[in-house]
Amino acid sequence: MALASPPSPDFRSQTTCAAPSPAPSSFSLLQVEGRHAVNLLKITVADFIVRTGYQMGKTPLLPLFAASLGAGDALLGVIVSVSTLTGMLLKPLVGVLSDRWGRRVWLLGGAGLFAGIPFLYQFIQSPESLLALRLVHGLATAIFGPVTLALVAEQATKGSAEKLGWFGMARIGGYLLGPLLAAGLLTLMPPVEVFTLIGALSCLAFAPLLLLNFQKTQPSKRPPIHTQIVQALQAGMRCPELWVAGGLETVVYLALYALKAFLPLYALAKGVDIVTVGAFFSLQELTHLLCRPLGGRLGDRWGYLPVIACGMLLGALALALLPGSEGAVGLLALAVLIGLAQALIFPTTLALFGSRIPPQHLGAGMGLIGTMKNTGKVIGPVLGGLLVHWQDFSWMLWTMAGLLVLGAVGIWQFVPRHTLLSQDLFPEGSGD
Repeated sequence: MALASPPSPDFRSQTTCAAPSPAPSSFSLLQVEGRHAVNLLKITVADFIVRTGYQMGKTPLLPLFAASLGAGDALLGVIVSVSTLTGMLLKPLVGVLSDRWGRRVWLLGGAGLFAGIPFLYQFIQSPESLLALRLVHGLATAIFGPVTLALVAEQATKGSAEKLGWFGMARIGGYLLGPLLAAGLLTLMPPVEVFTLIGALSCLAFAPLLLLNFQKTQPSKRPPIHTQIVQALQAGMRCPELWVAGGLETVVYLALYALKAFLPLYALAKGVDIVTVGAFFSLQELTHLLCRPLGGRLGDRWGYLPVIACGMLLGALALALLPGSEGAVGLLALAVLIGLAQALIFPTTLALFGSRIPPQHLGAGMGLIGTMKNTGKVIGPVLGGLLVHWQDFSWMLWTMAGLLVLGAVGIWQFVPRHTLLSQDLFPEGSGD
């Protein structure tokens, strides 16, 4: 019997023994899956803590605090959105650096920003200084977002869309709980003290993060950092799935954030009480939260692209029907449809891209996706405002619905038919 040749130095990972190793046993595979499941739980808990605190500091707390400092309407809008710009610019770079130096240091650094910056709000005395602090506060999400998504994708050897769906529940839970906690605390204390409590709450995230079990890897020769940054960005931008997933998410966030910006004003003008408006967004996110794992599972089972297209069509239907909705029941029913559409789209787009980007560039890829997503969040309210000024709220919603329909049609029109029901969007090797 011929002797086994020594392993190639180009292999990403090598065994510790030169002799051929037996196939992994079912028990060892279960151990690996168990470790991944525990890591996923720890990351999810940490993300839920910091995201809840971050959302507590956004609404209704931040607008009230900015107004108390004398910020006008235009400046107040910039203050609310400026933290998103930080993430839009820096997420790809942070992803590359986490690919190079490991996830742990970036997770702890992001958590440190989430926990430390809220304590600085007590020193803010003007709208301009608040704007600067919000810009720095955006670093927390710019770091934590792509790194946690890359880490979750690394834990998911199979069923990645479902696992990303479960992880996404933590972030959505923060959207649900954060504003409610902030509103309750504002009835008891001034905004500055609420920010201080947010910092204390965010410190709890260090407990699960410090308990994460990172797999040790053998050191390998790495290119210079500037070379790795260029290679990582090129790998991501040459991946067709990145443009498909990122482009679709950008369109969806355009519509969602335009709706968030202008539905309260439209509803109040029609005589809908503010409690119903708040219930609309809470029910939307609750539906998204509960159905997200199901959406990920459907993507794993039926193919990512058909599920994304169905979600976009469902969201378009809900937006198109909103102007004609009458009463609280009709409005809340459409909130459920929008939440279900989000649950079908978001875990599936991430899994579509995460399954194709080279593992050594996964963090950079997630950062690029985050940049595209934040672009939609920034442009959506601006485009929505122009449409409302040009026509009215109804035309704005119908335009956003049309964009979602175009995205769904684009999937069926431009993606090869034989790939629609598979997990591979393009043939192997076409993306890098």
